[in-house]
Amino acid sequence: MTPAPIQAIAIFDIDGVLRDVGGSYRRALADTVEHYTHGHYRPSQADIDDLKAEGCWNNDWEGSQELVYRYFEAQGQERSQLGLVYEDLVDFFQRRYRGPDPTDPDQWTGYICQEPLLVDADYFAQLTAAGIAWGFFSGATRGSAQYVLERRIGLADPILVAMEDAPGKPDPTGLFQVVAQLEHAATLPSNLPVIYAGDTVADLQTIHQARQQNGQRSWYALGILPPHVQTDAHYQADYVNLLTQHGAEKVLSSVRDLQGDLIHRLIQG
Repeated sequence: MTPAPIQAIAIFDIDGVLRDVGGSYRRALADTVEHYTHGHYRPSQADIDDLKAEGCWNNDWEGSQELVYRYFEAQGQERSQLGLVYEDLVDFFQRRYRGPDPTDPDQWTGYICQEPLLVDADYFAQLTAAGIAWGFFSGATRGSAQYVLERRIGLADPILVAMEDAPGKPDPTGLFQVVAQLEHAATLPSNLPVIYAGDTVADLQTIHQARQQNGQRSWYALGILPPHVQTDAHYQADYVNLLTQHGAEKVLSSVRDLQGDLIHRLIQG
């Protein structure tokens, strides 16, 4: 069957949207903070969500460092007194997340190997058949993002902008780069509406900034509930409100609910 003509572009965040990172990235973040506070403080999922709700802590290495700093500031110590070496913190985090040899994906044995997938390759094939072009803009490292997209999900050479490729969210530069790459690869018109699906305030603020910088195109923000907030009804309701307050057009419990018909209804108003 011939795919429908491309009518929209869907771009996806990865962590919390395509894979459950509650027991991996977030676990490595908590491990790191606990290690650098000498076992005195291990942030909960709610603590991490509170930090990310500020909208500027999409990078989990920087988030780990910030929570360490805030812990010691609460004890009356200044950041400048701590002597925290960021590169060492990143190395500790990566060894927990990836394993003892964080540079070789063939040797990874860390938390990344245990991440439940929230989507499969058939989902993206269905989007293509429905006339939706798709790509990925993630704050994850390129190695981590490619690991899940290519090795785990089974996508072939997906269009991806990762941590190393663009400024961190909510800066929309990486979003614009994915759109441009998709337009070039598939010879798409330059005015197609764009949907960005993410699970954090920073993801939604990225769309807000995209609208400010390129008002000629229609931009839509879709909130996806990460698995860890769906274990408690009150927690989930609060998270839905958080995403809605920061601009989500809709909030979905699973990225699988973002099907072609929903996208078509959204862009047609």
